[in-house]
Amino acid sequence: MDKFEKLSGIAAPMPLINIDTDMIIPKQFLKTIKRSGLGVNLFDEMRYDGEGNEIPDFVLNKPAYRESEIIVAGDNFGCGSSREHAPWAIKDFGIKCVIAPSFADIFFNNCFKNGILPIVLPQEQVDVLMKDAEKGANARMEVDLEAQTITTSDGEVFAFEVDAFRKHCLLNGLDDIGLTMEKAPAIEAFESQAAQARPWV
Repeated sequence: MDKFEKLSGIAAPMPLINIDTDMIIPKQFLKTIKRSGLGVNLFDEMRYDGEGNEIPDFVLNKPAYRESEIIVAGDNFGCGSSREHAPWAIKDFGIKCVIAPSFADIFFNNCFKNGILPIVLPQEQVDVLMKDAEKGANARMEVDLEAQTITTSDGEVFAFEVDAFRKHCLLNGLDDIGLTMEKAPAIEAFESQAAQARPWV
């Protein structure tokens, strides 16, 4: 998993509330267990019409937001079913941070496990960031995980909270496998001792 330290990127404004996981990645794309290749179908039913053509009015289809790395969204982002394909699709598209007043718990947890930083802020602060995001590609936000701050294109700074353990994992690029591998010397020592103590096993 890539390290998340500091991000300076374009933010896409998505003021909808209750953006659920079926909107993020519709059920017909859940057949794969690969984490790559899902970005093209992110928000599929909002991005494309029935013939597969892009819907020009959808934010991620607009030229200013095609390279977005941040989403500023409405309340209760990631609600619905617990599909891990939702953060996979977000990450594969190139989104590294989602900012909203609240998140569904399972989606929130899955974001951290997949290298995405979900940030919870009060509605009034999200409103300011939403307006900043509406400025388009010329307005870049900066997210500093170490300092736990978001800086708008105008220089306004908002502090955010993040669990210390999850912060450590993102800063060091540690998913569940990475955390296990940190304990590799202790695991190898235990297995060696166990083999000597019980050679018949």
